[in-house]
Amino acid sequence: MSTQYRPLIAHVIYRFDIGGLENGLVNLINHLPGSAFRHAVICLTDFNPEFSQRISRDDVAIYSLKKRPGKDPAAYVRLWWLLRKLKPAIVHTRNIGTIDCVLIAAMAGVPIRIHGEHGWDIFDLHGTRRSYRWLRRGITPLVYRFIALSQHLAQWLEKQVSVPGGKVVKICNGVDIDRFCPPEDTAEKTGKSFVIGSVGRLEAVKDPLTLIEAFILLLHDRPDLRSRVRLAIVGDGSLRRAIQQRVDEARVSSYVQLHGAVNDVCDLMRTMDLFVLPSRNEGISNTILEAMATGLPVVATEVGGNTELVSSYQTGILVPPCDPERLSRAMKYYIDAPENARLHGAQGRRRVETHFSLAGMVDNYQAMYCGALHTMQKGGH
Repeated sequence: MSTQYRPLIAHVIYRFDIGGLENGLVNLINHLPGSAFRHAVICLTDFNPEFSQRISRDDVAIYSLKKRPGKDPAAYVRLWWLLRKLKPAIVHTRNIGTIDCVLIAAMAGVPIRIHGEHGWDIFDLHGTRRSYRWLRRGITPLVYRFIALSQHLAQWLEKQVSVPGGKVVKICNGVDIDRFCPPEDTAEKTGKSFVIGSVGRLEAVKDPLTLIEAFILLLHDRPDLRSRVRLAIVGDGSLRRAIQQRVDEARVSSYVQLHGAVNDVCDLMRTMDLFVLPSRNEGISNTILEAMATGLPVVATEVGGNTELVSSYQTGILVPPCDPERLSRAMKYYIDAPENARLHGAQGRRRVETHFSLAGMVDNYQAMYCGALHTMQKGGH
């Protein structure tokens, strides 16, 4: 591709704020060759100015359409005008929150429309909502490629939504293995508290309340652990108050720390001994990959893309969703077997280095974008 022509990719997302999808977008923009592409981020609602500073390039504009809750046709008119002004070669929408923007992009004359499926909406935890499936099916003829972040999502698009297999491309998330890495001196942690950590939005799909119940069970069954086990939860959301109330009711607040939203979790992860993700469903979890890169064993629910990341008793343990007892037993396993925690963490780190590097993810996206542009130049679809 000639460096004289740098096509513009307009990334349309619902809101640009702390989250796995958004973090993946930042990584993609920062690491795609600046000589090959230009980028714009279009937020259907709004963006977090502090989070937007994670974009290291100084040529990326961020636009806010200020869409109101519910139906707001004016926001889509603003999107149409903006796309007509920017004239992007590619519009890349993500998840159900922006899928209707594919139609607006087509009406604005954008030649290539790409849609990514990163995970599940809080109102459709298992992809069974009929209206959402029909919406995806309806826009399929307008989409050049669907990007699925896991094999589970790819199969769901083909079998449940009826997207032709040739339109579905699987591109897994990648993690920056230089930023997320084990602590240099693990000996410093010897004799200190065993920290169970979790990072994620405090929303129903992530099911943090099951983690709280599992931790309460752990301390109830093993009172001897109260002197050396702690729970650290990183993230914010609508369930934070309910979590705090349950922690207070169970009188375990001195063992639980709610960190809230944190812009950079690298250092916090290096203080952990075990990572837990109790989600009810997942695409490919950025936080699991970051934990594995940090050398942590992972206890996660056996849902969605988690099964493509975690191998039970090799890099972690998979448990059923919404099952505090099984989750508690899995955490207890690693507390009682720290040598296995270190072994499984090291094996997880090697797995990420081999299969889920950031460089590999960026290469796959670049190949897909370049392929789309080449097809457009030849007049294909």
